[in-house]
Amino acid sequence: MDKVMRMVVVGALAIATLLQVTTAQTVHVVGEDTAWTIPVSGSVVYTTWASKNTFKVGDTLVFNFATSRHDVQEVAKASFEECNTKNVIGKSITTGPANVTLESPGEHYYICTVGKHCLAGQKLAITVSGTSNAPRPSSSSSTVVFASFLLSLSSIALAIFI
Repeated sequence: MDKVMRMVVVGALAIATLLQVTTAQTVHVVGEDTAWTIPVSGSVVYTTWASKNTFKVGDTLVFNFATSRHDVQEVAKASFEECNTKNVIGKSITTGPANVTLESPGEHYYICTVGKHCLAGQKLAITVSGTSNAPRPSSSSSTVVFASFLLSLSSIALAIFI
C-alpha cells in the first residue's frame, strides 16, 4: 500500500509539472531572421510575420537589434500610423536585444524612433488575446523553468520520504 501511495503522489506531481510547462508563455522573435531592423521590403515584413503568430497575455516579444542603432517604443495607434512619438506607452527600450512581456490583451503597436526607421517600415502591430483557461504566467521563461525544476525536485523528495 505504501508503494502505491508513493506512485500516486509522484504521478500527481509529474502531471502538475507537465501542466506548469504547457501553460508557459511563448517567446516570439520579432521578424525572425530579419530581426528588428529597417526591412528592405518595408513594413510588410513585420505585418506578414505578425499574421503568422498568435499572441497571448504572458507571451514575450524579443526584439533583436544592435544597441544605439535601433530602439523599441510602444505607441498608440495614431502614433504608429504617423510614425511619431506623440502618444508613447512606457519608456523607450534602447538596449538590444529587448524582451517585452505582453501584459494586456488588445492592439499593441511598436516602432523604432531612430531617424526615419519607422517611416521605412520598422514598425509592428499585433493583437494580443487574453486567455480563457488558466492564467498564463507573465514571468520570464527562466522563472518558469526554475519553478518546474523546483516542482520536480519536490516530487523526488516526496517520493523518497513518503
